[in-house]
Amino acid sequence: MFNYDFRPRGVCSRMIHIGLSDDGNTIERVSFEGGCNGNLKAISKLVAGHSVDEISGILAGNTCGPRQTSCADQLTRGLAEAREAAQA
Repeated sequence: MFNYDFRPRGVCSRMIHIGLSDDGNTIERVSFEGGCNGNLKAISKLVAGHSVDEISGILAGNTCGPRQTSCADQLTRGLAEAREAAQA
């Protein structure tokens, strides 16, 4: 498993811990520090086992209140960075 830590911007969560398959294409685990605990635990459970592309297609562009982004949107940015690092 390839592990990656992503620092989100513009949201309440402070860090997103991402575990991807060795090839960087499948999400094995996600956990958040900070943010809306119950909702982010649910997102973490829902995305595990799915492809980075599938989850990014669903969650990219999601907003939170007046913000231009959300923890879910930031997760998609973190997934892209993590996959790029895993495949380097």
